[in-house]
Amino acid sequence: MSATIASEYLNTIALGYVDNVDSEYAKRLAKKWHFNYLGDVAAANKQPQLEFILQVHHHALELCKLDEPKLGAIKVDFVAGAVAHRRKFGGGRGQDIAKAVGLKHGFTPHVLDATAGLGRDAFVLAGLGCQLTLMERMPVVAALLEDGIERAKLNHEVADIANNMQLIHGSSIEQMDLASAPDVVYLDPMFPHREKSAAVKKEMRIFQCLVGEDLDADGLLEPALALAKYRVVVKRPSYAPPLAGKKPSMSIKMKKNRFDVYVNQAIPKLTT
Repeated sequence: MSATIASEYLNTIALGYVDNVDSEYAKRLAKKWHFNYLGDVAAANKQPQLEFILQVHHHALELCKLDEPKLGAIKVDFVAGAVAHRRKFGGGRGQDIAKAVGLKHGFTPHVLDATAGLGRDAFVLAGLGCQLTLMERMPVVAALLEDGIERAKLNHEVADIANNMQLIHGSSIEQMDLASAPDVVYLDPMFPHREKSAAVKKEMRIFQCLVGEDLDADGLLEPALALAKYRVVVKRPSYAPPLAGKKPSMSIKMKKNRFDVYVNQAIPKLTT
């Protein structure tokens, strides 16, 4: 992201608190991530240039789109909701994502999720025992993700999983090698949706408004292939072409998506 674009993007967003009890945490987050500090979020009414609010609410960081309040707030929650259901009933190592990254023969890889987003796929893999390095370039998304990871570390049910996750704020295209020797690189870049906007999940709608599409996503594949020891896994919509037009070694197809797998070398068969 260029400095000009970054400046324009940051001018449309501010960080504040809903309840004064969270004011100090909100100040620390604003300083760390270089967001404009709003104080009480009610003050947003006096700043018409703002399109988004990051708010600390009940000790959790949330993102709101000001002109679509019915969408509600987005936060990273690894403890409850859909993420909890998937952790308990998702199918363990039998899941397609587990097969794609090579969870077999007793092998549990170190995975770099180079397009971490809200961290849901990374959390699944961390829950299966993988060490996860998560890389996210957008400050808003990285701030939400870090807040979710840190809260998860305080919960006895998922603390062990959260401790398998390390976040790096940086551009995967330019700084992927900041991750030390991953066995597998996982990519899930945003792709234009065929559905009308109302049908797209609220998170995707808000993020597309906030940061746009990953128009440079093709540039991820080459550094990923250079860095991954064993394989690169790319999650794609079923209708999308392969990333960078490069045919994968194999694909695992699902109802709406698929995993394209690019093999650098075979997964080792570990002897017990």
